[in-house]
Amino acid sequence: MLVGAKYKICKRLGASVFEKCQTQKYQLAETRAPRRMSRRGGSSFGLQLLEKQKARFTYGLSEAQFSRYVHEAMARHGVSAMTGLVTKLESRLDNVIYRAGLTKTRRAARQLVSHGHVTVGGKRMSIPSYQVSVGDAVGIREGSRTSPLFANRAEAMLEQKAPTWMKIGSDGLTLEILNEPTVPEAELSWSPAVIVQFYSR
Repeated sequence: MLVGAKYKICKRLGASVFEKCQTQKYQLAETRAPRRMSRRGGSSFGLQLLEKQKARFTYGLSEAQFSRYVHEAMARHGVSAMTGLVTKLESRLDNVIYRAGLTKTRRAARQLVSHGHVTVGGKRMSIPSYQVSVGDAVGIREGSRTSPLFANRAEAMLEQKAPTWMKIGSDGLTLEILNEPTVPEAELSWSPAVIVQFYSR
């Protein structure tokens, strides 16, 4: 997904949706910068659009991809649309790799998957948007484990707090999906409820 100036997008959204905006230098500059009042006002449509953009840029999705996820979540029976949306986004293979601590950013995780370094159920998977399921075994391909990218994984695991819906192997290079991926809304930088309202218009 191609995006414009990332610093400007972070400032406009009021959220650090890119790794460039998560540095100490950027945060310090934001703290010192004078706040400007918005000329557009705070309409409900504008606020809903803002939340949608926060989520879309956080996961690195195109408009079409994100819209499809929302509509699939809204059509799912037996689960609230808000929960369904979070599960769809968190179930992406690139996100799973990121959440497991195998990369520092979702963008890096997307590249890792695209370059064929990841397996699902023992088979190489190069589709970042692949949706993992409960019981799936995800790991780094045997031929890729000697890469410096994965050096000292066992030690790194001691500092990594993995989500409760996955179990990471003792080598730090494999994991199993225990439950449907989800994240408490309080831990999200965007609001699923507001986004569902936006697409329900």
